[in-house]
Amino acid sequence: MKIKLAKTELIHFVGIGGIGMSGLALIMKELGFKIQGSDISFNKNVERLKKNKINVFIGHKKQNIKKSTILVMSSAIKKNNPEYLEAKKKKLPVYKRGEMLAHVVSLMRNVVVAGSHGKTTTTSLVSNIFSKAKIDPTIINGGILNSFGNSAKLGKSNWCILESDESDGSFINIPPTYSIITNIDEEHMDFYKTMNNLKNKFIHFIENTPSFGKSFICVDDKNNREVLKKVANKNYSTYGIHKNSNFKIINISQKINYSKFDVKITLPGNLVKFIRNIQIPIIGLHNIRNATAALAVASSIGISNRIIKKGLKEFEGVQRRFTKLFSFQSVPFFDDYAHHPTEIKEVLNGVKKVYKNKEIICVFQPHRITRVKNLRKEFSLAFKKANTVVLCPIYKAGENISLGFTYSNFAKEIIKNSNVKLILIKNNLDLIKFTKQNIYGDKIVIGMGAGSISNWLRELQKLLK
Repeated sequence: MKIKLAKTELIHFVGIGGIGMSGLALIMKELGFKIQGSDISFNKNVERLKKNKINVFIGHKKQNIKKSTILVMSSAIKKNNPEYLEAKKKKLPVYKRGEMLAHVVSLMRNVVVAGSHGKTTTTSLVSNIFSKAKIDPTIINGGILNSFGNSAKLGKSNWCILESDESDGSFINIPPTYSIITNIDEEHMDFYKTMNNLKNKFIHFIENTPSFGKSFICVDDKNNREVLKKVANKNYSTYGIHKNSNFKIINISQKINYSKFDVKITLPGNLVKFIRNIQIPIIGLHNIRNATAALAVASSIGISNRIIKKGLKEFEGVQRRFTKLFSFQSVPFFDDYAHHPTEIKEVLNGVKKVYKNKEIICVFQPHRITRVKNLRKEFSLAFKKANTVVLCPIYKAGENISLGFTYSNFAKEIIKNSNVKLILIKNNLDLIKFTKQNIYGDKIVIGMGAGSISNWLRELQKLLK
């Protein structure tokens, strides 16, 4: 059902403080819609919304939607939410974020970035190249871009670059002109139940690409390769280090502050081309792949190699993606969003490549009980490139279910399977104590997780002063 968003509508976002929800709310406000929302607590996203004169209620209550005519729900919101129940009672239209996003961008030329990991960085890299090409796209991202201090921006052109959210399956509603699939991993199994269901959604997503568009798919990923075998049309190009990639990454060199590489482009009916000496100010093979995805899209729409290389080299990064926060006793502290075993491994592989002789200390806060439960073994194997793991309590994200095993046993599995020293801490006060006693010499500290670990590190910085 298509909706007509008139000036008389008041659109209420339930869970507006989430990064994706807040970004969509900001874009819709700039487009002239009346927006309000609610969230369980105050955070930086809420602060940004309030600065943009969007009314945000703290706490979910049915009175909040007294004057609302449409509800947009975050995928994190449960069906027993009082605002959702009230909307149902009042027979108000209720949309998932992905559905509303699809309506908003339906008249634009969209570059849609999908996949389990790397979406935010890839979306940001594409955005930066488009901006350097003076295209001025609308951007809807899942992280704060350092270049303009926000996760969303309304552009003047009819191009939109957006990060999709596959957590509830609604990403297939977004009409792509061009799309990127970074990888497919065991995530959001509470919704999909099986890997087969997840893969089928991605097949549907790829087949949604119009004949005048194109999908760009990373063939280094095993699940992506399996999905491609089942795609009915061949309206896609591939990228990666894999020998059969259309955009093949070669001659990689990684340093502490940057990565360098070349790309060999082999497209049907075209001469082989090279783009050489590409430089990005970020580390890790995963980020080289993300940059190549951005390059592939930009090259396909005719942006010059010079502008592509400029956009990649002058990338200012995304908050919480291996972001340096501070140094204590000459030891650097970084903040990273990695909260899945695959992401943890990728970050640690990149760090080990360039910080060869440093002792790597990983302060890890697991996110969601279900994720730890479902990926217990994968987590225990994810820290092989670290020397020490400081294991924080699980950030439950509203989940109140039994873990099914003791947390100390989980810690022992990490010690055994990743061959690391492990310190189990109870709270951020323990982290302060650990830092004062252990952080000196040739070390590097990386905080990882999608919960409150970032705030813990920022508080730590203040307290250490």
